[in-house]
Amino acid sequence: MTEIWAQAALWLGLALIATLASIWLRVATALSEIVVGIIAQLVVGAIVGTAALGADASWVKFLSGTGAIVLTFLAGAELDPKVFRVKWREAGAVGLASFLAPFLGCAAAAHWLLGWDAQASWLAGVAMSTTSVAVVYAIMLEFGFNVTDYGKTVLAACFVTDLGTVVALGLIFAPFTWKTLVFVGVGAAAFFVLPWLTPRFFRRYGNRPSELEAKFLLFFLFALGALATWAESEAVLPAYLIGMVLAGTVGKDHALVRRLRTLTFGLLTPFYFIRAGSFVSVPALVAAPGAFLLLLVTKVAAKFVGVWPVTRRFGAPRGEAMYTTLLMSTGLTFGTISALFGLSHEVIDQAQYSVLVAAVIASAVVPTLVANAFFFPRHQLRKAGEHPAGTEPAPLPGPARTK
Repeated sequence: MTEIWAQAALWLGLALIATLASIWLRVATALSEIVVGIIAQLVVGAIVGTAALGADASWVKFLSGTGAIVLTFLAGAELDPKVFRVKWREAGAVGLASFLAPFLGCAAAAHWLLGWDAQASWLAGVAMSTTSVAVVYAIMLEFGFNVTDYGKTVLAACFVTDLGTVVALGLIFAPFTWKTLVFVGVGAAAFFVLPWLTPRFFRRYGNRPSELEAKFLLFFLFALGALATWAESEAVLPAYLIGMVLAGTVGKDHALVRRLRTLTFGLLTPFYFIRAGSFVSVPALVAAPGAFLLLLVTKVAAKFVGVWPVTRRFGAPRGEAMYTTLLMSTGLTFGTISALFGLSHEVIDQAQYSVLVAAVIASAVVPTLVANAFFFPRHQLRKAGEHPAGTEPAPLPGPARTK
């Protein structure tokens, strides 16, 4: 146990450094944790070996996976059904454009410019088409956009994008078996029952020191996550859908959401984001940076070609349209999941996997840094007015920070 406690202290020490860096540099904590993960695997690996970081330890994988699941659930719970009903055309159009343009563009670049075979190229298109719900939600929450119609519309568009990614991955690569039918059937039943069961169960047994609500939600998240992985899907997919169907119950309970955020951001997500950064092989990228840069530039350019005209079509000012486009250019959760799927099923080799993961993680960092530095839409926060209790935003980024 000594080794585990020492590794836990190391990881939370890295999380503390990342949080301080995010405060000093005025960037989202998720991004600083990714960068700290990249640096940590270099420094720790050079001093005592990469095994000391323990990124592949089973307990680190569990906490990291739980962080991704609960964070994705919270992102789904932040979707306001009323806003989605009003903004469904905008969210759907932005989300679809955000998926299609990089999916086709990156697949073409991988095949025609990098010389990858057809299957590997399609996988590259899938991995680079994503928008990271985890990163976008963390940014929305940290700066206070999660309580605005703008932020809720962006999160809804993220769902549409990642739904396209999951469908494409399933149709092109994942086997469709009787397990898939079981997963779809049980999931559909759960999504129908939970909105009816949850508020009644909480009213009858909730509001106690034992935190029954959190246990109830984690039970269903883990159970459906296990069913998803058994069916060769991904655990974060049902988590996002559960959050959506419970948005009217959990999303409106600010005290419950605040407690879940404390658990998630205080303990779980640092393991997810730091671990994601630790997978970047810097020596491999230095040795062959061309493929990494090509996929990163192609993704961002394709997102710009697809998303920016759509946001302008729906009346967004130029700066806000650029901010939305850059946020929709981020990738992490489903991108790394898609790359790992390809490696595990021998669709891509180790070198291609390293290029894809590095490009995906860079797309989580670079567009967001540019967006917050140059295109931060302060007018959306001014329109939001007072924030509900427990949702106060972090200090605004950039040199023109308001008080």
